[in-house]
Amino acid sequence: MRIALFATCIVDAMYPETAKSTVKILERLGHEVIFPAGQACCGQMHMNSGYMPEALPVVENHVQAFERADYDVAVAPSGSCVSSLKHQHGMLAERLGKPDLKSRAAEVAGRTYELSQLLTDVLGITNAAEQLGSYFPHSVTYHPSCHGMRLLKLGDRQLDLLKSVGGITVEELPEADQCCGFGGTFSIKNSDVSSAMLQDKARNIASTGASLCVGGDVSCLMHIGGGLSRNGQKPGTMHLANILASTKEEMVAL
Repeated sequence: MRIALFATCIVDAMYPETAKSTVKILERLGHEVIFPAGQACCGQMHMNSGYMPEALPVVENHVQAFERADYDVAVAPSGSCVSSLKHQHGMLAERLGKPDLKSRAAEVAGRTYELSQLLTDVLGITNAAEQLGSYFPHSVTYHPSCHGMRLLKLGDRQLDLLKSVGGITVEELPEADQCCGFGGTFSIKNSDVSSAMLQDKARNIASTGASLCVGGDVSCLMHIGGGLSRNGQKPGTMHLANILASTKEEMVAL
C-alpha cells in the first residue's frame, strides 16, 4: 500500500522523531510511505480560535497538497489534526460558501487516518509485539487525548496496541478521561484554568509510579511534560508511535 504521511506542523517542528517512528512502523510492514510536498498546518488552531476567514487558505493548502499526491490512504500521528480534517474542514468550507472545497476536503479527509486507526482498522494490527516486533521493557501509563477520544471515537485502539508491546507494563491512569488542560490556544487564553487541570493530570500520572506517560498527540504530551517537569516529577512523556517503533535491536531510550 502507498501511504501518505501527514506529519502535522507541531510534530514536524518539535517532535520529528514521532514522524520518523511512524514511517518506520509502516515500512516495517512493507508499505511505501510518501510525503506530499506543500503540506503545512491543517488550520485547527485558527478555527478553534474563531479565525475562520484566516483559516480558509490554510485548509485550501492542505487539501491541495494531498489531492495532488498519489496514495491509497494518508496517516497522521495526531488525533486532534485528523479530527480537524474530518469535523472542521467541511464545516469551514460550507460556512464560507465554498461548496467545491467542501467536497474536495471530504475526499481527502475520508482517506486520512490517525495512526492507531490505520494500524487496527485498515492494516489489521492487533498485536504489536508479534506483528511489529515492538519491545519496550518499561512501565508506562496512558493518557487519551480529548479529540481522539471524543471526536474520532478511537476507543481503546491506542491502549490496546500499547498493551500488546513486548516487555511493557501499563499502569492504569486515574481519571484518564479528564482533559489535560491544553486545548491549543485555550491554555494561553485561560491559563489559570488550564494550569489547574494540568496539575490534576500531573498528580494522577505521578500516582501510577510509571516511568512514562504515553499518548497519541504530541501537543497534549508537550503540555503534560512541561507540567511534570516544573513539578519536579519523574515521569516523562512519549508518543505511542515511538514505542511501537521500538524493538529489541533498536530500542528507544527513555
